[in-house]
Amino acid sequence: MLKLKRSSGRSLWIHLFTFMINKKFKYLFGVLFAVLIGYILYDSFSQPTTNDLEGNFKEVALYRNENNTGPVVRIYAVTAEGLPWREMEKYGSMMPYTKMGSTTVYFFDQNRPAPTVVNPGNPHFEARYESSCIAMYQKDASGQVNFTRNPFQK
Repeated sequence: MLKLKRSSGRSLWIHLFTFMINKKFKYLFGVLFAVLIGYILYDSFSQPTTNDLEGNFKEVALYRNENNTGPVVRIYAVTAEGLPWREMEKYGSMMPYTKMGSTTVYFFDQNRPAPTVVNPGNPHFEARYESSCIAMYQKDASGQVNFTRNPFQK
């Protein structure tokens, strides 16, 4: 219940006006806050994912070192349908990357054999899969990106 002082007729109207402005401000602030939270949720859940890319990408092998205090090394083997070069580069840029670490993604034709295990040492997979590798995406410790088509072709 609103309690007002009755010192004069004018102060009653001022108090009523101030109360109404405060009430409108609270409602306006509440609506704006709800809209802001709604936008943040929408933006968070509508981010593109690797499933949105053309090329029917499937991750077939992954290596991540257990070192959580130093550089994190990630190596992926991924199959792709066709040769969607730009989509491959987008896929690589969507993969996790840690500052001072490295991320390497090998792309293989889905109709050819692909490794099911990747290793931290070079070579990252058996030599018999090199002919199936159609592209390689690398992001090194300094954040430099290198995308190479047919990396094992001589």
